[in-house]
Amino acid sequence: MTSRHQGYSIDVMRTTLTLDDDVSSRLERERRKRHIAFKALVNEVLRAGLDALQPTPHRRERFITKGFDLGPSMIGSLDNIEEVLSRAEGEDHR
Repeated sequence: MTSRHQGYSIDVMRTTLTLDDDVSSRLERERRKRHIAFKALVNEVLRAGLDALQPTPHRRERFITKGFDLGPSMIGSLDNIEEVLSRAEGEDHR
């Protein structure tokens, strides 16, 4: 089925699903406890199950770089790149 709303297409698949008795009973108990529609509960449970099937991303150990003081700049302030290039390469750096 396809629904059109404000220029967007929403695809909805209708299917018949045969549930094992134990699964059906658990879903029905949960549906009654939470007072929600069976369809909403099945979709929620399927999403959670599909998410659980995804491999967990490998966590890398955090890399930390230790800084240290290099002392004062030998060419003065580095705020003005034009001035730095003039000092390092001479006035003809262009």
